[in-house]
Amino acid sequence: MSEPKSPFQIANFRAFWVARLTMTLAQYAMMLIIGWQTYNIARESGMSVGGASGQLALIGLLQFAPLFVLTPFSGLAADRLNRRNVARMTTLLQLACAAVLGWLTFTESISIPALFGVAVALGIARAFAGPALGALAPNLVPAKILPNAIALSSISWQVGMIVGPAVGGYFYDIEPHLPYAVATGLFLVSIIALGFIGQVPRSAINGAQNPLGQMKEGLAYVLQNKMVLGSITLDLFAVFLAGATALFPVYARDILQVGASGLSHLAQAPAIGAAVTALYFSFRPLKTNVGPKMLWAVAVFGVATIIFGLSTSMPLSLAMLFIIGCADMFSVYIRQSLIQLHTPDDKRGRVSSVSQMTISASNEFGDFFSGSLAFLFGPVIAVVAGGIGAVITVAAWAQIFPVLRTTKTFDPPDHLLEGKEKSESEGA
Repeated sequence: MSEPKSPFQIANFRAFWVARLTMTLAQYAMMLIIGWQTYNIARESGMSVGGASGQLALIGLLQFAPLFVLTPFSGLAADRLNRRNVARMTTLLQLACAAVLGWLTFTESISIPALFGVAVALGIARAFAGPALGALAPNLVPAKILPNAIALSSISWQVGMIVGPAVGGYFYDIEPHLPYAVATGLFLVSIIALGFIGQVPRSAINGAQNPLGQMKEGLAYVLQNKMVLGSITLDLFAVFLAGATALFPVYARDILQVGASGLSHLAQAPAIGAAVTALYFSFRPLKTNVGPKMLWAVAVFGVATIIFGLSTSMPLSLAMLFIIGCADMFSVYIRQSLIQLHTPDDKRGRVSSVSQMTISASNEFGDFFSGSLAFLFGPVIAVVAGGIGAVITVAAWAQIFPVLRTTKTFDPPDHLLEGKEKSESEGA
C-alpha cells in the first residue's frame, strides 16, 4: 500500500486537526474576553491606564507560573502516559473554566479575583495539553509529510486565532456571557474529536527508567542539541521582548479608541497573516535555506512591532499586525519542523514541554513583562522597546548559534530516521 501524500488522507490526523481547531477557537475566544473584562473592571474601578495595564500583566504571570512549575512533569507525562488521554483530560478542565466564567458573567458576579483564578487553572491545563498534543502530532503521519502536517496543524491553530477573537468580541457585544457559552461547546467538540483518534505508533523510552532521570534526559537533550536549543531560545527572547498582544485592550480602548469590535480586529490581524502563511506552506513546503530564513522572519517581526507601537492609525496598525503574523508563522513553521524532525520520538514529549515552557515564557510571561513596562513607562514605549529588542536578539543569535545560519534543509540526522523504525503501538 502506497504511503499517503497528504496528512488529511490519514483518519487520525483528521480527528487531531478538528480537535486542535475547536480547542484553539475556544481558547482564543476566552483569552480575549478575559483580558477585556480584566482591563475594563480595573478602569471602571478608577485605575489609571498604567494601573489597569498592570492587571493585564498579572493575568500573563498567573498563566505562566503553572507552566513554569509543571513543565518537567508535563513533558514526562506526555512520554510515559497515553497522550490522547492527557489531551482529553486537559480539554475537560478548560471546558470547566469556560462554563464557570460563563455563569459568573451571566449572573453579573464576575470579578478580577475570579478571572485570576481561572487564569491559573488554564495555565495548568495548557501545561499538560501542549506537550501531549505536540508529541502526538508526529506519531500520526510519516516523516516525509511531517512538515506538511505541521503547516496544516498550524492552519487549524491560526484559523482558531482568527475566528476565536471574532467569536469573543462579537458575541460579547450581543451578550457578555455568550463567548464563554460557545467556548464550552467547542471544548466539548474537541474532546469528542480526540476520542476518534485510534492507535498510533509510539517509541519506548530509552535511557533512564526512573522519572527524575528521564526529566533530566529531556532537558539535557535540548541543551546539547544546538539546533534545537538555538531555535527554541530564539523564539523565547524575540517574542518575550516584542509581544504586544497583552496590550491590545489598551490600544483598543485608549490609543486607537475602537472598542470591543476593534479589539477583535486587532487580535485577528496577526492571525490572518499567520494563516495565509501557513496555508501557503501547506501547498509549497519550504525546502532550502531554512535557518537563515527563520532569522530574517524574526527580524521582520521585530521591525513591524516597532511600527505598530508608534501607530495611531487603525489601518496602519492592522497592516503591521498582519505582517507580524506572517513573520511569526514563517519562523514557527521552520522552528517546529526542525525541533520535531531533530528529536527522537521517545524524547518528543519532554522536548515539547521545554519548547512549550519557552513559548509560554515568551507569550504569557512576555505579557507580564510588556504590561509591567507599560505600567512604568507607558504602552507605546513598552511595545517599541520590545521590537528593538527582538531585532537585537536576531543579530546576537546568528552569532551565538551559527548552526542557524548554516542549516539548509529540514532533513534530520540518519540515526533519527533509523530510530523511527523501532516503535511500538500505543493502546487506546
